[in-house]
Amino acid sequence: MKFWLFMVSLSIIALIFITPMVWMLITSFKLEGRTITFPIQWIPRPFSLQSYRNLFERAPIIIRWLFNSLVTSSLTTLLVIVIDAPAAYALSRLRFAGRNFLFIFTLAGLMVPFQVIVIPLYLMINKLGLVNTYMGLILPRLAIPLGVFILRQFFMGIPVELEEAAILDGCSRFRVFYNIILPLSGPALSAVAIFTFIGTWNDFLWPLIIASREKMFTLSVGLASLQGTYQVKYAMLMAASVIASTPILIAFIIFQKRIIQGVTMTGLKE
Repeated sequence: MKFWLFMVSLSIIALIFITPMVWMLITSFKLEGRTITFPIQWIPRPFSLQSYRNLFERAPIIIRWLFNSLVTSSLTTLLVIVIDAPAAYALSRLRFAGRNFLFIFTLAGLMVPFQVIVIPLYLMINKLGLVNTYMGLILPRLAIPLGVFILRQFFMGIPVELEEAAILDGCSRFRVFYNIILPLSGPALSAVAIFTFIGTWNDFLWPLIIASREKMFTLSVGLASLQGTYQVKYAMLMAASVIASTPILIAFIIFQKRIIQGVTMTGLKE
């Protein structure tokens, strides 16, 4: 009985999360004049591809937005791994004064809303001359401490005896980290990479502030710009949203085991 109650509860929760995505897909195949009707039409009548045709008419700029999102998300993910992995290793293995304070200080960054620092951050990026550049889009995302926390917790679960044996054989700390720790940390690294990629891909506020030229818009900002001042073309907006969400959905389906494994194994050892 408890099992069936649990499954029914999960099914209801899944339905709540899936319904908006289904509605987005259905609306993208409707005529613009039939997107807001009562009663709700769950089956498009007539079935239309006009919204996708309208998007293809703007294909060059949309492809540029897609390219911007791919470049920004990919480079941010790569740099976050390069920065967070050594930092997490130092906080989990190296003994130095103030290590625990530094870790707590890093975690405190999770409690600071981005909106609080957005103005000084913009002033800093503007003074560096990085407005409307890829570096201006990427740099602020490199200081997010979630990756350090996840990797540090995972590294704490790796037996210290492996490192001690390697050091006795003459390995340096760098070789231990590169040849032993990183190969064993695939799940955690994958989880951090996917969280970073998805977070950067879906980010709206910072790209909206730092990119004022249309050619530098990311896909999320570009989609918002498709809305008119006095009229919203819901069918075209939903079609664009389908295109924007498809890469993320595919990535999650492919790497969902890695994500779950990486998150569940971050608390094995404190």
